[in-house]
Amino acid sequence: MFQIMTDSCCDLPAARLAELDVAYIPMLIELDGKEYIDDMGKEFDTEWFLGKLKEHAQPTTSQINVGRYMEYFRPYVEAGTPVLYLGFSSGMSGSFQSAVQAVALLKEEYKEVAITLIDTRSASLGEGFLVAEAAQQKVQGRSLLEVSQWVEENKLRLDSWVTVDDLKQLERGGRISKTAAAIGGLLNVKPIITVDTAGKLRSVDRVRGRNKAIQKIVDQTIANLHESKTNTVYFANAGDAEAAEKVIKRLTEKVPDIIIHHYPLGPTISSHTGYGCLALFSFGKARLEQA
Repeated sequence: MFQIMTDSCCDLPAARLAELDVAYIPMLIELDGKEYIDDMGKEFDTEWFLGKLKEHAQPTTSQINVGRYMEYFRPYVEAGTPVLYLGFSSGMSGSFQSAVQAVALLKEEYKEVAITLIDTRSASLGEGFLVAEAAQQKVQGRSLLEVSQWVEENKLRLDSWVTVDDLKQLERGGRISKTAAAIGGLLNVKPIITVDTAGKLRSVDRVRGRNKAIQKIVDQTIANLHESKTNTVYFANAGDAEAAEKVIKRLTEKVPDIIIHHYPLGPTISSHTGYGCLALFSFGKARLEQA
């Protein structure tokens, strides 16, 4: 028996993670001088937070440090329970490297440290998709080695198509310049974003208007669907229920038997994307190579 563990950037709700028997390490968010725990919806008021984002609040997030990883890993080490940790992309955060350092320090304390770390090179429900697949394989009786090998072999087939409505958040995060944000706002330009093989966000296109952006991310998702997972997608949105309904409608029109796992975009990720972000995740044919 082994324990699958992840972090709150996977955006699977706490109730779903409990069903899957997946443990998680929460990220921390600071807003208006107060620190909050991203507990996957257990107590944190996601609707309140999305309302703050809609009002252009500017939360900040902090990566999981070495000490917190050691705190969460230690009980499993002491119990002799192997751990498979699926972490937030190293291309977007330094958290995964902190996990690597934490395991190295634990190995100085304990004779046996059975912790396998996998950099998913994904975020939000892209990471969550891999976590859910891994958990289901565990239920089917596959070993830690078999599950970890499957994740490593398939993680770069995990496709991400994202658009945002609030260019100011991308500007604040250094993703685009102030000039680009200002011009984009005036012209109603919406970026089309994907995740490359290094696990980094890449802006690959720009379209005029929200409806065209929705059409683009849906069509790109469908065009790249892999034969083995042709009817399964994960969909996250940061508020804007009307836009989310349009995404679901277009998906079901294009692929009538599609299975859509739809959850809110978590507060850690939405802190960087802003209100109105729409993100689709599926197993695709080929991920964009890193720049």
